[in-house]
Amino acid sequence: MSRIGNKPITLPKGVTVSVKPDVVHVKGPKGELTQKIVKLTSVTTSEGIVNVSRANNSKAARSYHGLMRMLINNMVVGVSQGFTKNLELIGVGYKADVKGKTLLLNLGFSHPINFKFPDGINIGVKQNPKSTVISIMGIDKEKVGQTAANIRSYR
Repeated sequence: MSRIGNKPITLPKGVTVSVKPDVVHVKGPKGELTQKIVKLTSVTTSEGIVNVSRANNSKAARSYHGLMRMLINNMVVGVSQGFTKNLELIGVGYKADVKGKTLLLNLGFSHPINFKFPDGINIGVKQNPKSTVISIMGIDKEKVGQTAANIRSYR
């Protein structure tokens, strides 16, 4: 029995979900996202509630049941509120700055690192006396997390 997969997803105001045979499309005030539906699961909508069900009780179907529900829930949260990750730079001479669509990082190397923003991602920098905080914002949770991991991998 999947505790996560069986929970219904309630849609906030302004968010709509449309289900086609193999794709879920979520639209909200911050943007639009789509997700392909796994073959062992099915998605239904009714009056502001989205339900995910599985075809059978196989191990793969049970695994995909919870995964599909969380992916759709993350899409709903993303288009309504968005996601943010914060990275804190602590080190002598470590600095960050934003120029247009490029993040400039000084991380102790002999050269600065230029990191171009991926599509759908916004990056902001706040300077504190002891540290620098880099905020990564977007509607796609996977993209926000991957961008944070890519920036972190430089040092």
